[in-house]
Amino acid sequence: MRYLVAGAAGFIGSHLCDRLIADGHSVAGVDNLVTGSEKNLGHLRDHEAFVFRRHDVIDPIDWPEPLDFVFNLASPASPKDYHNHPMETLRVGSEGTRNLLELALRNGAGFLQASTSECYGDPLEHPQKETYWGHVNPVGPRSCYDESKRYAEALTMSYHHVHGVRTNIARIFNTYGPRMKLDDGRVVPAFIDQALRRQPMTVFGDGSQTRSFCFVSDLVDGLVLLSRSDERLPVNLGNPAEITVLDFAERIRAMTGACSEIVFRPLPVDDPQRRQPDITKARTILGWEPVVSLEAGLHLTIDYFGRQ
Repeated sequence: MRYLVAGAAGFIGSHLCDRLIADGHSVAGVDNLVTGSEKNLGHLRDHEAFVFRRHDVIDPIDWPEPLDFVFNLASPASPKDYHNHPMETLRVGSEGTRNLLELALRNGAGFLQASTSECYGDPLEHPQKETYWGHVNPVGPRSCYDESKRYAEALTMSYHHVHGVRTNIARIFNTYGPRMKLDDGRVVPAFIDQALRRQPMTVFGDGSQTRSFCFVSDLVDGLVLLSRSDERLPVNLGNPAEITVLDFAERIRAMTGACSEIVFRPLPVDDPQRRQPDITKARTILGWEPVVSLEAGLHLTIDYFGRQ
């Protein structure tokens, strides 16, 4: 099959390109490199099944060859990135999503929207099911990202209902692994970077807030399975193993052999207190669940950042 991956130079996007090519498909990668890095795709530069175009999907996109499927992973994803690029984040979720849906429509191609657990906001339901509508501040500091993804979901469903586009929506929970940016502000690279440098490890709040961490290869497996399914409504993709942020910091400190002090800072506005996916739907419909343990995934990730 012939795939187009928007956001191909990003953390998850580059791993998705690898997987599709390994499965024998051809891949066209598109990225404006605002938050992505060509280094993530360097090993594919001369691969006969891969082509890359630097392009901002906020602008309409034409592709010279037919396409079978479009993956939309084009968006800043870390708080640091979308705080630095709020207008770009809103526009890529709206105009960018529409341009990619139009591309899929013209080609008679399938389309997958990479959405986010941030659609649930600071949830009042735990764990979070796809039927939960969320508790989101539409004018808060995270709203440019939250609302762009919620709008993108609505637009994707509208293209399915109005134009018959074969669509899927993945609500992605915290994902980690090699090729994350050390300075993107998310908890995994931040803790690992501070521990490897033997610097104090910064925990926001008292560390009792929870997260669940999915290794990138598991997440990519879920995206591929979802893209082959007939499920049009959102599907949670994440690891349901819940851990407090403080316990997570202590886990990384032990695994790196660091003697870093843990310091506490005020909790950011609208930071979710609990985050855990209910993946019953993914298990039932896709036969998917994570297989990489937190310890195994962290070893691979720490080794990667150590080499950086």
